[in-house]
Amino acid sequence: MGDGTGSTYRLDEIDRRIIYALMADARNTSAPTIAEQVSVSGATVRNRIAQLEEHGIIEGYHATVDFEHADGSLMNLFLCHVSFDEIEGVARRIGTIPGVINVRELMGGRINLHVLAVGTNTSDLRRIGRELAQLDVEIEDEFLLQTEHDFPYTPYGPADGHPREQLTDYISLTGGAEVVEVNVHEDAPIAGATLEEAATDGLLDDRTLVIAIERDDDVITPHGETEIHAHDIVTVFAPNETNGPTIQGFHGPNREPDLRTRHQ
Repeated sequence: MGDGTGSTYRLDEIDRRIIYALMADARNTSAPTIAEQVSVSGATVRNRIAQLEEHGIIEGYHATVDFEHADGSLMNLFLCHVSFDEIEGVARRIGTIPGVINVRELMGGRINLHVLAVGTNTSDLRRIGRELAQLDVEIEDEFLLQTEHDFPYTPYGPADGHPREQLTDYISLTGGAEVVEVNVHEDAPIAGATLEEAATDGLLDDRTLVIAIERDDDVITPHGETEIHAHDIVTVFAPNETNGPTIQGFHGPNREPDLRTRHQ
């Protein structure tokens, strides 16, 4: 894969994010869309893509075709062995066989060549098998391909690419503490205050930690300047006294707290 020219080009964070976006969906991802995600201009993205192509890092853009849906054809994966010193030349000749759409050279092991082929029926696939044999290719095994899944390379993606909702799914509790979800009432004392202000005013004590805030369809990771809004759902890590002063600021006067214990 590649001609080795990519080794002269060092990827930076912008390059990685561009590659990630193109791997996720090259057809429907435009330069302005990537530019907005990476906080650079569209011209910068287009220039970077040109450089990545020039250095052989991006080698092309290929359509993924479901041949079974297209015309009822079958996709077959041949697992093959070829003499190591002949593998490159044989791979190129295999590409001339009608029906072969991908050849992958592997390093090490008995099976060192994968051949992906499309046939109109099993007889057509057997024909491809015979043509492989004529090139002194030994077929070790073969499988009809059912489904293929492609995914972008996660390390090239955004640092916060994992859903924030997972933050509240893995919590280790000790000392009888609880994690509760509290619905902030409209007339709650904490509504409109930042977390820092709430702590200063005694609405949150120093043993209570606000883990997450759900607002509309978003989950907010809070910090001291985060403001609590009415109707927020606030996830709180607190001592085991959820009916006491720990969360009194989240509900209005003369109202029982609207809460749900998440873990105990």
